[in-house]
Amino acid sequence: MDHEHHFPQGFQGAGVYTGVKRNPNKLDFSLLVSDRPAVGVGVYTQNLVCAAPVKYDRSLTPSNDIRVVAMNSGVANACTGDRGDRDAAEMAAVAGEACGASAKQTLVLSTGVIGAHLPMEKIKQGAIATAAKLANTPAALEDVARGIMTTDTVPKIRSREIVLDGRAVRVTGIAKGAAMIGPNMATMLSVIMTDAAISAADAQTALADAVVESFNCISVDGHMSTNDTVLLLANGAAGGEPVTGKALSAFRATLLEVCEDLAQSIPADGEGATHLITVEVHGCRTRQEALKIGRTIADSPLVKTAIHGADPNWGRIVSAAGYAGVPFNPEHVDLLINGLLVYEQGTPVAFDEEQVSLSIRDNRDTLLVLILGEGTESARFWTTDLTADYVRLNADYRT
Repeated sequence: MDHEHHFPQGFQGAGVYTGVKRNPNKLDFSLLVSDRPAVGVGVYTQNLVCAAPVKYDRSLTPSNDIRVVAMNSGVANACTGDRGDRDAAEMAAVAGEACGASAKQTLVLSTGVIGAHLPMEKIKQGAIATAAKLANTPAALEDVARGIMTTDTVPKIRSREIVLDGRAVRVTGIAKGAAMIGPNMATMLSVIMTDAAISAADAQTALADAVVESFNCISVDGHMSTNDTVLLLANGAAGGEPVTGKALSAFRATLLEVCEDLAQSIPADGEGATHLITVEVHGCRTRQEALKIGRTIADSPLVKTAIHGADPNWGRIVSAAGYAGVPFNPEHVDLLINGLLVYEQGTPVAFDEEQVSLSIRDNRDTLLVLILGEGTESARFWTTDLTADYVRLNADYRT
C-alpha cells in the first residue's frame, strides 16, 4: 500500500495482535489517540439489534471531550446481553487508562463474529501493548486500519488536505468492510480524523449528511449489520476557532470526498467480487426516488450475476427499476452500460453486444446509467457483482 496517508496533527495510533483472532499474522486490536480532547460524533446502524459498542458510543456522542477510539476485530460483541454492555464499558475504561484518558473520553468499536463474548483479558493486554506502540507515522496508520479488518483483503485508508481560513488541515479516514454490506449501514466501521476545529453540532450535521451520500449508498448483499458505526473526531490541532461559513462548507465537501472514497473501497473489496458497479439514476422527481431505484438495481442478484458474466443484459436492469416501487413512464427510459447506449425511450437499440461485453469483462469498474424523464434529481449507488466465491466465503465463514 502506498504510504502517502498521514495522521492529522495531534493524532497517533497503533495496532497489535492480541489473540482474539486465530491467525497470529493478523492484527486484531487498534487504538487511535488524540493528544487533546476532541469533538467526537457518530452515525450508527439503524438495525434494532444493535451491538454493545454501538449503544456505548451512542450514549457518549456528540461530545467535546473524546481522546481515544479503541477497536477490536474477531468478535463483534453483538447479541451479548448485559455482559456485552459491561464488556464494552470495560474495554473503554482499560483502553482509556492505557492512554491516560477516562472511559468517558473513549469510544469503542468491535467487529467479527456475532454472539461471542469479548475475551477481556486479551483486550486488556492488547490495550496496554498498543498504547506502548503509539506513533504518528504512515506505517502506524496502516496498522490501525489492519487491526479492524475481518474479511477485508486490503486496509482502507483515505485522506485529503485542504486550506481553511489560511490553515492547512487534514481529513484522514480508515474503514473496514467487504461482505455483508447493506446500507444503513452494514458490517462497516469507519473512523475519520481531522485537525480542523469544528463545533460538535456542525461536526454531527456534516457527518450525518456525508454518510447519507456515501456509506448509505453502498451494498454488497443488502444485509444490515448490528455494529455499523462511522465516527468523526475533530481535535482542532491545526489551530484557530471552530470554522464557519465558507470554510465550514469547504470542510463539509472534503469530508464527503473522504467518505465517498472510503465507501467505494468497501464494495470494491467485496468478497469474491470482480467488479465494482456504479449505478447512476437520473431524471427523478426526488433524490429518495432515485436512490430507491438505484438500490433496487444494485441489490438485484440477476443484475449482479449478469455483470459478473459480462452479459449486457439490459432487460434485468430495466425490470429491476420497474419493481422498485417508484412510478415512472417506461417509454421515457434510456440506459447506458459503460457509456454505450443499449436502451432508448423505452425500447432496446441495436448495439454491438461484443463491444459492451468486452467493456464489462476488461474493466473492474462497470457504470450503469439509467435516465428517466420524471424530473431533475439523481443519485449514485455502488455495489459489486455476485460471484460463486461470495457464496463460498459466506457459507464457510464460521467453519
